[in-house]
Amino acid sequence: MTSGEVQSSGQKPTATVWRNRAIITLATAVVLVIAYFVLSSFVPRWWAQRLASLVHGSFSSGIWWGLVYGLVFTLVPLLLILLAVRVWKRKGGKFIAGAAVIVAVLGALPNLMTLTIVLGGNNAAHAGERILDVDAPAFRGACLVGAILAALLFALVLALMGKRGLARRKAAKTPPAAEPPVAPPV
Repeated sequence: MTSGEVQSSGQKPTATVWRNRAIITLATAVVLVIAYFVLSSFVPRWWAQRLASLVHGSFSSGIWWGLVYGLVFTLVPLLLILLAVRVWKRKGGKFIAGAAVIVAVLGALPNLMTLTIVLGGNNAAHAGERILDVDAPAFRGACLVGAILAALLFALVLALMGKRGLARRKAAKTPPAAEPPVAPPV
C-alpha cells in the first residue's frame, strides 16, 4: 500500500495527516509574515491620516477625540473580555466567549493602530508621528489618558463585582435566623 492510499478502515495514515498539517501551518505562517510587513508599512500612515482628518489640527479636538478613543476603545474590549470569562463555563458560553473576544480585538484596533504609530520604529510609524504632531496635536497624550481612565473604571467594576461576590458568599454561609416558637393560642 502506498502512502497516498486510504487504509481499509477508511482512515488516512498518520504520516499524511501530519504532513498536511505541517504544510498548512507553514503556509499560514508565510501569509501572516507577508501580511505583517505589508500592513506595518501601510497602517500607521493611513491611521494617522484618518485621525488628522478627524481632528483638523485643533488642540481641543485632539484632546476630545483622544480621550474618547482611549476611553471607549479600551473600556469596551476589557468589558467584553470580562464577559467572555464569566460566560465560559455556561451552556453555549464557549461560542459567546469566542465571539466576545473577537469583537473585543476588533474594538481595540483603533488603540492598537495608534500604538503602532507611537511605538513603531519603521518609516511609516515616523511619518504617522509627524502627521499626528501637525494635524492631530494632543491626540496621542489624550488617548493615553483615556486608556488609563478606562483601566481605572475597569478596576472599579472588578472591585464592585468582587465585593458583591463576597457579600453573596457571606450571606450563603450564615445560617438563617431561627424564628422564635409561636405560642399556641389560648
